[in-house]
Amino acid sequence: MMNLDTLLAQRIRSLRKQRAYALDTLAELSGVSRSMISLIERAETSATAMVLNKLADALGVSLASLFAEETAEQAASPLARHGTQPVWQDPGSGYLRRQLSPPGFATPIELAEVTFLPGQSVTFDNALRSIVTYQQIWLLSGEMHITAAGQCWQLQAGDCLAITLGPQIVFHNPAANPARYLVALCAQPSAIGKPS
Repeated sequence: MMNLDTLLAQRIRSLRKQRAYALDTLAELSGVSRSMISLIERAETSATAMVLNKLADALGVSLASLFAEETAEQAASPLARHGTQPVWQDPGSGYLRRQLSPPGFATPIELAEVTFLPGQSVTFDNALRSIVTYQQIWLLSGEMHITAAGQCWQLQAGDCLAITLGPQIVFHNPAANPARYLVALCAQPSAIGKPS
């Protein structure tokens, strides 16, 4: 397994070049500074989940897909062994994200496991999403408050919430213990938010 900062650096640089975006273009589309993107692409800093979310949206991909190694389609395996699944820690909130889905395997569904630390919050802001993301969150243990579309959902272990990601979503663990949940998501391009 390569270092995840190195993996993220390669994925973001590769996706940016595939779209023929200059650093300035991606900075304008994402709201992330050119210097920050440059540092991320050189693996000289660990980006927070909020920054990665903005970059993923500007590149027209899901956040989960940034954690998948690029694999030749003919060589992609349908099996992702536990020991090879990338685990990333958000330097802002400390939450852990394990990418469960096999990298490079053609499927519309992506799975991730998240461990969210007590008392922490993460806010994902996207004024204009370039992809439509359908997400289901199945809380395996603990408690989570998830705010989307102006409504706060209070999840207990065993609850499953289905949402379409909008301009803002807030994840908060109000409890004294970590929360653990499975995220299943499906993303597709949006008619809005695409650069002309």
